Amino acid sequence: MRKNADGSNADRSRVTIGVGAATLPDYEGADENSITPGAIVVGKIADHDLFTRGTQLYFNLIPSGSGPGTNFELGVIGAVRLDRTNKVDDLRVRALGKLDTACEAGGYVGISRTGVITSDYDTLTVRVAYVHDLSDAYDSYVVTPQINYATPLSPRTLVSVGASADYVGKGYGRTYFGVTPAGAIASGLRAYSINDSGWKRYNLTAFVLQSLSGDLRRGFGLGAGVLYGRLLGDYKRSPIVSDVGDADQLAAAVGLTYTF
Repeated sequence: MRKNADGSNADRSRVTIGVGAATLPDYEGADENSITPGAIVVGKIADHDLFTRGTQLYFNLIPSGSGPGTNFELGVIGAVRLDRTNKVDDLRVRALGKLDTACEAGGYVGISRTGVITSDYDTLTVRVAYVHDLSDAYDSYVVTPQINYATPLSPRTLVSVGASADYVGKGYGRTYFGVTPAGAIASGLRAYSINDSGWKRYNLTAFVLQSLSGDLRRGFGLGAGVLYGRLLGDYKRSPIVSDVGDADQLAAAVGLTYTF
């Protein structure tokens, strides 16, 4: 085991896994939600941070220290994008047809500081992530700047808040928000195209974890989170959003966690 500055042992590996249920928009821009199973993973392995963000898995190639201080991030991302790959409730959007699952890969850079405001354990993180479609599902990219603040309120309660935004390439907008002339005939929606890259949406998140064992560092817990997103610009004006959906997107999840 590695030693902290005070001579105590520092945990080099600790992982939290969670399983539960989430309520998510039927598709990005939908005005109705569906309940679906969900899972999360967050922690570190041999001082390398890893965590999931939706259907994305992040892994930091730079080891991070324990205790107060500054850590740097240079990591890799693997992901799948499942938007409109399953049944959609709205008949007009369903008539546009299912989309292929997108397999994505990319990376991220960031910096975090532990010991910011309230204690030696609160952490502020700023990062920028980039993923690219490898499967030709939308043949484009997504850039996501993120900021997150997490702090333990006690040995058994952790809260986290964050904000992010998505900048997408024109292939993304064309695939997920466009309506071709053939699609317009099939669905009754007006034809619509997006020919430029741009800021697609911003997101605000909050999460709380309550330990059932009395110690956030081990054992079972209960976690709950909520996300609010707002579509922007050309993406908000797409008929699948403005005519039959909603620019305001709300998601929530609750589940059981285990830390080891």
